[in-house]
Amino acid sequence: MNHIFSTSAVAALMLLAACGEPTKKEKTEAALVTPADTVATATDSVALPVPYATESVTKRSRIVEWPQAEMPAVPTGFLVTQYAAGLESPRNMYVLPNGDVLVAEANTVPTDTKEKVAAALKLDPSKSLRPTSANRITLLRDEKQDGRPDVRSVFLKDLNQPFGMLLLGGFFYVANTDGVWRYPYKEGQMSITAKGEKILDLPAGGYNNHWTRNLLARPDGQKIYVSVGSASNVGEHGMEEEKRRADILEINPDGSGEQVYAAGLRNPVGMDWAPGSNVLWTAVNERDELGDELVPDYLTSVQAGGFYGWPYSYFGQHEDPRRKGEKPELVKKALVPEVPLGAHTASLGLAFYDAEAFPERYRNGAFIGQHGSWNRSEFSGYKVVFVPFSGGKPSGPPEDFLTGFIANAEKNEVYGRPVGVTVLPNGVLLVADDASGKIWRVAAQ
Repeated sequence: MNHIFSTSAVAALMLLAACGEPTKKEKTEAALVTPADTVATATDSVALPVPYATESVTKRSRIVEWPQAEMPAVPTGFLVTQYAAGLESPRNMYVLPNGDVLVAEANTVPTDTKEKVAAALKLDPSKSLRPTSANRITLLRDEKQDGRPDVRSVFLKDLNQPFGMLLLGGFFYVANTDGVWRYPYKEGQMSITAKGEKILDLPAGGYNNHWTRNLLARPDGQKIYVSVGSASNVGEHGMEEEKRRADILEINPDGSGEQVYAAGLRNPVGMDWAPGSNVLWTAVNERDELGDELVPDYLTSVQAGGFYGWPYSYFGQHEDPRRKGEKPELVKKALVPEVPLGAHTASLGLAFYDAEAFPERYRNGAFIGQHGSWNRSEFSGYKVVFVPFSGGKPSGPPEDFLTGFIANAEKNEVYGRPVGVTVLPNGVLLVADDASGKIWRVAAQ
């Protein structure tokens, strides 16, 4: 099939520009409501142009095969190798105490007739939308300790778009898109066949699906945090649809005692604790259709009871013109995130480096997997970035770490799309590349 046809077809069939281009009057009013600004952050400053300073553009990547022997690029002093291949949309990873690596294999699935047609005809060159989802967790075991797993087994199957994983108190927890389940677990087992228990229902579906639900236990094991993305871009379907969404929820290990830990987080995916502290951090995907440079995704500490702006404002009190005049009391208290990560980068994975194998400057810093843009005239993301930390706080702006995923920007071709990142007990960094079905291994030389 002709690529030009495929790109235009997927744009039509998937309704990627649902909100439409604003009128000249709306653009003028938006500039008056939300003038350009430069915001000082913990690591740098970020320039925020007026809304609609540039046109909202759909630019989908087209996945091409990694050439034989081709690898992503890493800084001097590191070596990248292929850890695993042949996986079906590996999105997230979790390391068990014995070193086994669990991989959640799942992807966006069609939710209406047009999307189903696009998926069936393979009209999405970015491979984000597929007819079905693997809906399983695969176990990888490196028995020889040679840097490549020699054992692979299905750890848990017949799930519903799994993403978050957690081992706590003799139970293995899984966050499906529509709920959290737990299963009895014994160390070293290769698969789970016992019947699970659903401990929490979660809302599913929504804008670009926003289907990922992540899990993180409090260091003392007394609470579990569940991230839930929004059902829309900017609340365009009404805020009734957003109940228990764009939030990080807090529950007890049995699923009881639910409360909203933090709100106004459009799509919080990666979550982790800053080493040496009890501070929760999350990587957040911000909103679309305001132009190339709005709104930057971000890494932020998460304050209990904090509100981070969505959908009414962004980067503090910068009002979204599409929600102007709404909830001024919330806009007034919206928190400014610490680290801007670039607009439309789709920053998803987050892992703090709590090992010692990497050079000292990387220790206690944060690695972030950027899945890559679709709503920007030039690609952004498609890499793993590193944010240095000192004393539990970011000490510098993001810097490129794992790159080389863009094959040919002019032809919209990319080799892969990084998502989950995790650190092995030996200090090796693993990166899940869902588009190519690979996991990359980065070690210090």
